[in-house]
Amino acid sequence: MALYRLLIALLAPFMLARLLWRVLRGHEDLADLAERLGGGAAGDEGPIWLHAASNGELASARPLIDALLQAAPEVHLLITVNTVTAKDLAQSWREPRIEARLAPLDLNFCLKRFVTRHSPRALIVIENELWPNRLTMAAQAGLPVFIFGARMSAQSAERWRQFGTGGLMSNITALSAQDETSEAGFAALGVARDRILPRINLKRSVSLAQPETTLDWPRAETVLAASTHEGEEALILDAYCEALAERPTLRLILAPRHPRRAAEIADLILQRDLDFTSRSLEQPAIGQVFLADTMGEMANWYASAGICIIGGTFAPKGGHTPFEPARFGCALLHGPDIGNFREVFNALDAASAARTVADSSDLAAALVTLDKDAQSRFAVAAATTIEQLSGETGPEFLAAQVLDALH
Repeated sequence: MALYRLLIALLAPFMLARLLWRVLRGHEDLADLAERLGGGAAGDEGPIWLHAASNGELASARPLIDALLQAAPEVHLLITVNTVTAKDLAQSWREPRIEARLAPLDLNFCLKRFVTRHSPRALIVIENELWPNRLTMAAQAGLPVFIFGARMSAQSAERWRQFGTGGLMSNITALSAQDETSEAGFAALGVARDRILPRINLKRSVSLAQPETTLDWPRAETVLAASTHEGEEALILDAYCEALAERPTLRLILAPRHPRRAAEIADLILQRDLDFTSRSLEQPAIGQVFLADTMGEMANWYASAGICIIGGTFAPKGGHTPFEPARFGCALLHGPDIGNFREVFNALDAASAARTVADSSDLAAALVTLDKDAQSRFAVAAATTIEQLSGETGPEFLAAQVLDALH
């Protein structure tokens, strides 16, 4: 902890300079800056503080949030996030008992302002947002601290050991991990075994949005590349071009994780002489590639595609959720980087419900061979596997743990 506090103190001027630069560039405004410094308008007194990094983590927490609000009508939630887009997502729910704001920096003066202003009653952390000063201050303020959907890779556990936890993990009131590896990592770092709850992957409980529209393409001939990151689109487009030589009816939906990268991705498509149209320009899907460069419409693309390439698995991102495309009946393809959902992907692969592909040539071969019948077999196997992984414990159980600690 001493090393961490020294480093964060040394980095503080650069962190503040970066925030000012973002304001000057128009990426954020002065109200956003105030929130990151622990200020901003005060909301309801004594809320439950829930922190999620960004859109994906916040969406996964939605069933837990709903369970808390339903179980305790008197409860208000203060949701903090790291990005403006995630704040916008929380505000779009229009729930009067939720206040959303940007999270305070992990600097003591920011955290003290924040805690004094809001007087939270408990802290819930989603996945791996384990900021040492934040956790320490929460414990010093007497707040029960919960880590749900907790994620800890072997590499992260080693970094925590190098920094020295200084008893930090012993302050955690209760923890529910995503998988066995994460649970073992937290236990090794000092979380008492009697504070470790059953493993629950929050993303498996996310309610699926109903598609509002689907593309006018045959589903069995349509491939979705879902939530892709920089470097992945080029690999996927190369594989698609290779597959077209043997399967010319194949069509591709490219849905980047961050739609702001649309211009960059459009250049990659044009470099390969592919015809494409764009969702953000309200163009119909009449080419070979459809660039789904909008937010909040993933259900439309899952429902349109018989094959789903899961983004974040060919880039060092740990992979995005396989639960949603599996529930839409997509045949799943993924790369080797699956750290965020290793237990789930391994189970899907073992059941022939998903397939690992190593590179663009391997991906191209899979796209050629996954016809309508093969897609159906994958979908049935995935549905069975996901059901087996779901178990009986869910967000309601986690909500009960939080509420019990407040009484």
